[in-house]
Amino acid sequence: MKKKLVSVILCAAMTGALLAGCGSGTAGTEPAGTETAEGGASAEETPAEEETVAAESADAGTEEPSLDSGEIYMFISSPEYADAINTLIEEYAEVAPGVTINYETTQNDYPTLLKAKINSGEIPDIFSSTSGKEIDTYKEYSFDLTGQPLMETIAPSVADAMKSPSEGTGCYGIAIKGNYFGIVYNKEIFEEVGIAAFPQTTGEMEAACEKLSAAGYTPFTTGFAEWWVFKHCAQSFFDAAAENAGISAAELVARFERGEAKMADYPELYENWFDFIDLAVKYGDAKPLETDLAGEESAFGSGKAAMVLGQGAWIESDVLAIDSGLQIGFDGYPVTDQAEQCKVISGSDQALHVNKDSANLQAVLNFINWWYTSDEGKAWFTDVAGVVSPIKSDAEATFAIIQQGDALSAEEGTNTLEICLSTDSWHQTFGEIMQAYIAGTADKDATCAAIEKKWQEIDGAAQ
Repeated sequence: MKKKLVSVILCAAMTGALLAGCGSGTAGTEPAGTETAEGGASAEETPAEEETVAAESADAGTEEPSLDSGEIYMFISSPEYADAINTLIEEYAEVAPGVTINYETTQNDYPTLLKAKINSGEIPDIFSSTSGKEIDTYKEYSFDLTGQPLMETIAPSVADAMKSPSEGTGCYGIAIKGNYFGIVYNKEIFEEVGIAAFPQTTGEMEAACEKLSAAGYTPFTTGFAEWWVFKHCAQSFFDAAAENAGISAAELVARFERGEAKMADYPELYENWFDFIDLAVKYGDAKPLETDLAGEESAFGSGKAAMVLGQGAWIESDVLAIDSGLQIGFDGYPVTDQAEQCKVISGSDQALHVNKDSANLQAVLNFINWWYTSDEGKAWFTDVAGVVSPIKSDAEATFAIIQQGDALSAEEGTNTLEICLSTDSWHQTFGEIMQAYIAGTADKDATCAAIEKKWQEIDGAAQ
């Protein structure tokens, strides 16, 4: 999730003889028998006929990609996968040489930028959001992929994450990845200072930080310049709060949305969460609010910092590029004095939506179906992106974080992917509130009051 903007335009020469009359729903090409008036449908075409044409195009999900032409605009978050997606686009250029994929990615301001594009009527052909609650946020703009060829390969757990939470039906997105969330650490440093096992309780974590600091290492690199780091860290504490209260994480979030819960009602949040943030600042980067993902990767990859907060498998290739011999460890967040609550979190946290009104809908569908069903596309997840594959596959990942996440998941189970229960708009606000706390412009009680107020205003208002 690198804080940068990447624009990639891969253009292929179009051969007129090959593309003429391809009838694959390409940009600027209308289905046979339809004449287009300025600004859209012909005067003779009724709205009902428009819907029929769209449905016919959508149903034709197995058209030959090599016949496609025109442009696909893909605007998604997660720039940490920029290089991998560039590779994917290059491979697809061999399959569909007449298609130009314009790829743009950013992270920090993504929710705001996406909504600005939607409000201006410039909806990308492919765009991203958090899965879960965000599916309903963008449902009216998203094509229901039910019945598409990719449904044969998508992992059931991923497909479930792409359903409308309010209706429990449909498939309104696909995923670049499954995911594991936890703390990434340097095994060699831990062994060097005499920490035999990764800390499982809050007390053990504080003792580990003291030992690491005494040995000359920075215990944490935090990335607190990024708002999204806070949601990745905090969800383990919300899971613990829900478990100890005897309710689900979904119910806990709903209580905050309705204004029925207070941070002070849950010691895992009012005490443990803030104690952890204070610990991370005390034993972390010299300027925590100026350290972004690139700074985290540099500090960890160079062996300066022993632990990375808010990250996961997506950083592995970058830190190994700094030190190929890095001994990477992975475990959950110690959130209470109960070791059994230190678990990793797994799930598909991101959805890629297809604009249902795309001018090049068939070409977009062909692209994502190829991505999820072709040998090249399926291999991309593990061989190029190095992620937890969102498709049904027997392929084993070579990434240490994924391997250890798999093992921990099998041995201990996993905690709830709590971030999917709220919107990105809320998460960005939460991150900014926590940044103000770290900056010292708000104390703990004022921070808690702001969290409670904004949660109800942003996500509660949609109830």
